[in-house]
Amino acid sequence: MSRAIKTRFAPSPSGDIHPGNVRTALFSALLAAQQQGVFLLRIEDSDAQRSDPDVITRLLADLRWLGLDWQEGEGIGGRAAPYRQSQRAAIYQQQFAALQAAGAAYPCFCSSERLAQLRTAQRAAGQPPRYDGCCAALDAATVAARLAAGEPAALRFRVPTGEQVSFVDGVRGMQQVATDTLGDFIIRRADGSPAFFFANAVDDALMEITDVVRGEDHLSNTARQLLLLAALDLTPPRYYHLPLLVATDGAKLSKRHGSRSLRELRSAGYLPQALLNYLARLGHTFESDRLCSFAQLAAAFDTARIGRAPAKFDDEQLRYWQRQALEQLDEASLWAWIDVADQALVPPHQQHPFIHAIRANTLFPAQAGEWARRLFTDPLIPSDHARAALLAAPPSLFSAALTALDQHPTDFRALAAAVKVATGLGGKKLFLPLRAALTGESDGPEMAQLLPLLGVERARERLQDALAALACAVETH
Repeated sequence: MSRAIKTRFAPSPSGDIHPGNVRTALFSALLAAQQQGVFLLRIEDSDAQRSDPDVITRLLADLRWLGLDWQEGEGIGGRAAPYRQSQRAAIYQQQFAALQAAGAAYPCFCSSERLAQLRTAQRAAGQPPRYDGCCAALDAATVAARLAAGEPAALRFRVPTGEQVSFVDGVRGMQQVATDTLGDFIIRRADGSPAFFFANAVDDALMEITDVVRGEDHLSNTARQLLLLAALDLTPPRYYHLPLLVATDGAKLSKRHGSRSLRELRSAGYLPQALLNYLARLGHTFESDRLCSFAQLAAAFDTARIGRAPAKFDDEQLRYWQRQALEQLDEASLWAWIDVADQALVPPHQQHPFIHAIRANTLFPAQAGEWARRLFTDPLIPSDHARAALLAAPPSLFSAALTALDQHPTDFRALAAAVKVATGLGGKKLFLPLRAALTGESDGPEMAQLLPLLGVERARERLQDALAALACAVETH
């Protein structure tokens, strides 16, 4: 009988998670949900120097905000607890002892200097860096004496020679690795801490993970982990190695290429549904191009649809999904999305018309705040494009607009029509200077919706300011 599916996300808390990590978590969660399985969260904090407890707190909050709920693991519990590697030292020690007792692991006293010299010599000879087995044949008495003398020692796994490690990767198909290319590798550092791929593999097995979704940069670890699990008589999971995320120029996605963490994207105002829908389509194809809920994405998720080519992270595409997510927000949710300080600028009786006016021209809360300031606070600071449009207009346009404003204080279409009759201007020569004078911008929401929000007194002051700016420009020249 096959085991019920269980996937996991196992981040190292050295910093806030980025799109590549988030996509891995999402694919793992989708795979579990698609088969009504369990999604587990484990914290891989065995490296104390690189782990930050505050990062763990932020990580949990960010994943929950995104809607990636886990059914077992950190903060929830389960029968495989604890779920932080820093709390599992005794478990690892039992596995180390079992490997040593079976002759599958041995202490290594080689210094970091010797190992560095070995790697340099191997590279100079055109050989791949690999441990030369210097300590593999030490007799038990010598080992015991050196340990008793307090000599630091790592623990290495004894890789069998002349064998092939074969496994089927769920994305890349059959993989084969010759054990003679691996060399004996460290599973416990000299300070007693477990090596990454040792703790990672042991935890996957002991936590009964059936399917591991991770980046292709971990593909080279897989053969070593399978050898370890076989030596410990533990059941390995199935592996799916995702193509890496790259920038639009094909370079590795990084902060240098403008990559932002999930927390930074959240702070910028991206909506969870936008991120879920975009990341789900990076390296995986869906038949539907509509905005989907997590449940809908899970129902359509299929590991056979995961590609092998690097997936390009494109900010323009992410903004496209942001627009789709915003269009589905109800008014109350859209209002709550706006910063509280900016909400306070909007008079309560104008909340509904304000939201109605700006939502088609707003992708992020900061833009909504900017429109709140332009509409409800003074003084107005025109953009460069708006200032150019103001200075290119004839004074008669603003004089006519002031006259028309008295007759049409909230009806921009009627006001513009009256100005057109009075000045003979039309098209951009009419509408662009009016927009620039009233809003300080050369584009944006429909003026028919903005003029009632401005109010007649603020609109009059801004038209008068435009006239004064033109007069000042004439005097200057």
